[in-house]
Amino acid sequence: MPTDIPVVDLVLRADPELLAIVRLSLAVSLAAVACAAALALPLGALVALTRFPGRDATIVALNTLMGLPPVVVGLAIYLLLSRSGPLGDFGLLFTPQAMVIAQAVLVAPIIAALTRQTIEDLWLEYCDELAAMHVAPVQRVRTLLWDARFSLLTALLAGFGRASAEVGAVIIVGGNIEGHTRTMTTAIALETSKGDLPLAIGLGLVLMAIVVLVNALAWGARRAGERLAG
Repeated sequence: MPTDIPVVDLVLRADPELLAIVRLSLAVSLAAVACAAALALPLGALVALTRFPGRDATIVALNTLMGLPPVVVGLAIYLLLSRSGPLGDFGLLFTPQAMVIAQAVLVAPIIAALTRQTIEDLWLEYCDELAAMHVAPVQRVRTLLWDARFSLLTALLAGFGRASAEVGAVIIVGGNIEGHTRTMTTAIALETSKGDLPLAIGLGLVLMAIVVLVNALAWGARRAGERLAG
């Protein structure tokens, strides 16, 4: 791709390489958030609603894992998926699937920790009512997750923000292979190192626009859902 493309032209024109990078970035980040949410939402709710030995340590661990260093996660996933690793036979290293795994590991603690706080606050409001109705623990989790669904959208957006901005772990497990595992963040890092600043800036603008669009759509969906629920 030429290096003298004006930033505005780069952003506005339908360049095949740019579109491929954008599609892969969105697919990987959304898949990672979905996988992480499937585990982290019920986990956070269970920690909020149950009392067990080591609960405080679990909460501290969840809060601590929110700041997991991406390169450490990338290295751990690399070792797991490498040919000599326990999951090497699956051949996932340097594939989009490996990138999804790495991002999901980074995102899951964020969603779980925010879910725990949200559900715990909601439980303080509804505990007497649910206890009087003899609602089973599993049903309590379902009920409060559903009731907090609009608030939990913030947790999912926080997870998406972390996933879409990820560089270190994605480079390690994905390899930044052109046309295969190159995402917007890894492309920005590569083009900046090559001195192709117009392309790097253009990708950065597109990434920011996508994040703003996703948040705007989520906010609109939340407001529409609240109006219907009301």
